[in-house]
Amino acid sequence: MLLGLLASLGAQAQAVPPRPDFAGLYHATASRLVVETRREGDSLRLLLNQPGRPAGQPWPLVRLTAWPAYDAKQPLLQATKRLRLYPGADPNAPTVVLTAALPAAQLPAGAVLQARLELPAGTSQPDGPDQSPVTTAWLRLTAERLARPFVLLDSMGMILGRPYVRAGEAVVVAGFGLPQPVRWRRYAATGVAALPPFADPRRQPAAPRQLGVLDSSAAPLPPDHLLRLPQPGLYALRVGGAGGEPTRTVPLLVARPDFPGQTTADELIENLLYLTTAAERQQLRQAASPKRAVDQFWLAAAGGDQTRARDLIRRYYGLVTAANELFTGHKPGWLTDRGLVYVVLGAPASVRRLPTGDERWQYAELDQSGRDLTFTFRPRPSTLAPDNYELVRRPDYEAGWYAAVERWRKTTTAR
Repeated sequence: MLLGLLASLGAQAQAVPPRPDFAGLYHATASRLVVETRREGDSLRLLLNQPGRPAGQPWPLVRLTAWPAYDAKQPLLQATKRLRLYPGADPNAPTVVLTAALPAAQLPAGAVLQARLELPAGTSQPDGPDQSPVTTAWLRLTAERLARPFVLLDSMGMILGRPYVRAGEAVVVAGFGLPQPVRWRRYAATGVAALPPFADPRRQPAAPRQLGVLDSSAAPLPPDHLLRLPQPGLYALRVGGAGGEPTRTVPLLVARPDFPGQTTADELIENLLYLTTAAERQQLRQAASPKRAVDQFWLAAAGGDQTRARDLIRRYYGLVTAANELFTGHKPGWLTDRGLVYVVLGAPASVRRLPTGDERWQYAELDQSGRDLTFTFRPRPSTLAPDNYELVRRPDYEAGWYAAVERWRKTTTAR
């Protein structure tokens, strides 16, 4: 009897999922699972882009788990669904939109939803704390997300799984139920860079509480209309107002054509903001050949070793591009607080998400004491920046931060 009880307790202990580590979701990857949602009556529909499959081959399964919080031990809901083709999608296309649905009544506001693809044998992610960006996505189920009856598509009909488009690209507001008109306002996109981790925000000039409107749509656009936004800026798409439906706002950043990468000399120099002084950047811009001057900056950092200099360039600007892909919202990702830390220190070794919504990033042995260095980011959402996070700044970061900057500027050994 006692042995049976102990065995039962052991089985229950093993059933508790390991505490998830979200660091893997912040690794640069060529393929990333992105899930969007749309409220459809009593259901919350999930939509995602996936590669097409030969005729007759089944679409993948997706394992859906709703949790009260990121580190909860018991789920609110678990379901495994066979994804199906989005109505009207071409099954023979190279990339298709697949969907599944969950009962909205079982998904309270504030919960988090984990979606994990079940791929063919040998490629699925095993159960464990690490989260793979290829097979796993997490969504915080805010009240706004649970109620929003539309989703953004690109001009090819694919899910727009990013909060930005490039100038000249088009989007479609694809709604459920009564068609809703679309209006927009354009604001100047903020280019203000994040402060260093040791800076005291209270001693900085106060930022304006409101952004000035540059222009707006003169008349509402028809539902399902192809919307082109040629002018760069931060747009607020305002959807709704017909049949008593409330108007909901979705921010969308319109960026330069080569975003999230960089090609011009001005962009390459601007991205050196965290490693250089204003005088150094001005000197680079005024050089006879600014791009060559940037090359010389990195060659000096590499001690004259051209191979090492090329590696530094590849890694540094790769981090800038990855930060833009991961953290862009109301401004380019590399200018955000998380982007600041990501660009200078690289991808974190470990990431924990707390019930408060905080993210805690851990880096191994970066301070002078040899201890791990931890950064905490707190959610500070707003209408135009729903995924904004602010770094909890501390004076004791200063020495470790300058040491990390100096490693980029004067490296004599490969890192």
